Amino acid sequence: MEMLFLTLLIGGASDIKFSDLVAGEPERIASELKFTEGPVWHHDGYLLFSDIPANTIYKLTLDHKLEVFRNPSGNSNGLALDSKGRLVACEHGNRRVSLTKADDEVITLAEAYKVKNLNSPNDLAIKSDGSIYFTDPPYGVQSDQRELDFQGVYKISPEGKISLLLDDFEKPNGLVFSPDEKVLYIADTARKHVKAFDVKPDGSLTNMRIFVDSVVEDNHGPDGMKVDENGNLYVAAGVTWIFDSSGNHIGSIKTPEAPANCAFGGPDNKTFFITARTSVYKIPMKVSGAKAIKN
Repeated sequence: MEMLFLTLLIGGASDIKFSDLVAGEPERIASELKFTEGPVWHHDGYLLFSDIPANTIYKLTLDHKLEVFRNPSGNSNGLALDSKGRLVACEHGNRRVSLTKADDEVITLAEAYKVKNLNSPNDLAIKSDGSIYFTDPPYGVQSDQRELDFQGVYKISPEGKISLLLDDFEKPNGLVFSPDEKVLYIADTARKHVKAFDVKPDGSLTNMRIFVDSVVEDNHGPDGMKVDENGNLYVAAGVTWIFDSSGNHIGSIKTPEAPANCAFGGPDNKTFFITARTSVYKIPMKVSGAKAIKN
């Protein structure tokens, strides 16, 4: 594995060592796909991920068996599981956020804001109270089909109400909560930075600050993100950058293909999965991914 310490772009190195986090090298566990995204580990022992152009959600086991989980998928991108283990998906093609119920019925959670169709929901993060936060850039919609003149960040309440939280992003993309859910990180791919917001008790966001700037490698800006149990942030952006909770660069994981998203999983939550263009990779870790807070 090549370890990259690109501190000039960030302005500081972390006291945490890369070797304290990463235990081995990336291993390709699926290949010959089209464009992989949205990995999420299912508690039944497999990884789910999207292949956006293939209009398919795949199921991938640790022994590398690949099978179709759902097709068509609505050209799904970001995936997450709610507290009941049900799949929530951002669907580019259907321009909606969907929920797959226990009987496999797929229903719409959000498809419009103030009667105007969403752009193309991209990625999501689910808070422990059941609220779903998602980004809505225009990557999956033609310009002449857009009805909203902004790229928003939204919240779907546990009761199903959609509210606009932010409308000043150029290309909002990956988002993830800190382990204590007091901070929400949101990537803006076009502006090549990650913003941090404090999460208020009512779920709204305040105290915006640039958490890290100039997050780019090989012309790829920040995309999907995850955090580990200690609050370190993992950002897919040409390589997978790792930052400590103060925004200092720890190091980067380099894969043969540029990553689009990432997730922790495995039986002990110490396997790190990276969806990277036509492949999926796994990496053994010394730390666990952050677990949802139980109310």
